[in-house]
Amino acid sequence: MTTLTPGSILLGTTRPAELRDWYRRVLAPEHEGEGPIQLGGLMLVIDRRDDVDVKNNEPGRMILNFHVDDFDAAEAQLRAAGVEWLVPVADRPSGRFGTFTDPDGNYLQIIQFT
Repeated sequence: MTTLTPGSILLGTTRPAELRDWYRRVLAPEHEGEGPIQLGGLMLVIDRRDDVDVKNNEPGRMILNFHVDDFDAAEAQLRAAGVEWLVPVADRPSGRFGTFTDPDGNYLQIIQFT
């Protein structure tokens, strides 16, 4: 049996232009053009959906994690972009974590494992 490799994630929203601008500004400032936003080896596709609420009512169901080699640099970039921290940056037994939200209330994390 073959292990499937994720290639993209579809993020449904009621306001795709605003959310797309946020993701570009915060996570991929060098990204240009329309279409999917390249986030390392994963493409982020943001699309209008009529079957979702304006805010994610259960944001803890799936959290988009970004593994980083330089936590301080990633944290500084996110702070400069004005992200809203849901859980302050903290050292845990397995590494350093920080959880923030996008404008739709989805959870994202930066992690530097030890």
